[in-house]
Amino acid sequence: MPGLIKLALLSAWNRRYSLGLTMLAIALAVTLLLGVERIRHEVRDGFAQSVSGTDLIVGARSSPLQLVLYSVFRLGAATHNMSWNSAERIAAHPAVAWTIPISLGDSHRGYPVVGTTPDYFTYFQHGDREPLRLASGRPFADLFETVIGAEVAKQLGYVRGDEITLSHGIGGTRLMEHADKPFTVVGVLARTGTPVDRSVHINLASMEAIHLDWAGGAPLPGLDISPEQVTRFDLEPKNITALLVGLESRAAVFRIQREINRAEEEALMAVLPGVALAQLWQLVGVAEQALLLISALVVVVSLVGLVAAMLTGLDQRRRELAILRSSGARPRDVFALLALEGGLVTLSGVLLGLLLLTALLLFGAPVVEARLGLGLELVAPGLRELRLLGLVLLVSMLACLLPGWRAYRISLADGLTPRV
Repeated sequence: MPGLIKLALLSAWNRRYSLGLTMLAIALAVTLLLGVERIRHEVRDGFAQSVSGTDLIVGARSSPLQLVLYSVFRLGAATHNMSWNSAERIAAHPAVAWTIPISLGDSHRGYPVVGTTPDYFTYFQHGDREPLRLASGRPFADLFETVIGAEVAKQLGYVRGDEITLSHGIGGTRLMEHADKPFTVVGVLARTGTPVDRSVHINLASMEAIHLDWAGGAPLPGLDISPEQVTRFDLEPKNITALLVGLESRAAVFRIQREINRAEEEALMAVLPGVALAQLWQLVGVAEQALLLISALVVVVSLVGLVAAMLTGLDQRRRELAILRSSGARPRDVFALLALEGGLVTLSGVLLGLLLLTALLLFGAPVVEARLGLGLELVAPGLRELRLLGLVLLVSMLACLLPGWRAYRISLADGLTPRV
């Protein structure tokens, strides 16, 4: 067998240009397959780790998935708000340990503004129940102070002490600004790999303060309330977007959920984050499988190209194979030689694909994280990825049986007889 492997390597080297292109095609196909799998895995992990330790998310009655998307991931917008009275009633429930109010609707240069309370920095968790940490500065304390996420600070170049102004609304390029009420950056959060990194956090009372002289999404004509005058007004919020709830005991989660959903004071909905995310994966599962199927088809096409190249080369190798037969090689040796050549080319393509993927992760991960907020870690292939690679090698070995069988059938006399 070692001699056969050496012979296969020498034979492949003799046809290195054609087989090299085929190997490159296999490498690119493997890179695509593993890249799609890695991105799919990271997206799922990123969504699952965006909020942890939160037992319920409460908001106005709508779609559970929609509630989680806009309250946690800042995707979309709420169709209705919930009243502050309902938030206070839930917070006062004996089974509730803590609550974090969330108020959305404004933005800063495309990044969402989150109105909340200092409890946000105490109780909000991500990943494996990791609390928020400040890379620099402190939480907000005064009205016109803000704490920004790591991505906001990096992309916009903000540091402690910088002043920023907020825009009314989300999205668009011609949003009206609250230019008369600037905010001072007092803290920058450490990177979390979650939507927190792309958020601007202000006090819930600050959200009310910047809208005192606004109505219907526009400033009130002739009314100008300066930052010094806002403290004379009642800044308790009337409505909020959502409420994150942590319970004293998780055993009570379904009971509290039923109580909130059946409350007569207001039409509210309490959602378990994990259940809503499961619905999300059901929706995007078809797209995930489609991407994997496309990647698998690319791999199959590259393997078909390998088989076609080997079959085409058999006509040119008739005399070579005939000499091997005449030198004492058995038909099964010729069969194994062709199958082994295909397997070695595929194995080389798989290894090269792993190297390409590693290089892309090493140099491209910072760009992906900056543009999409998706953290791609340079880690060893997981069990599922190894299974995919094993499947590629298995399919390759099966496909290369065809050239081997074809070589097996070529007769010695046909190989030695000159063709007219």
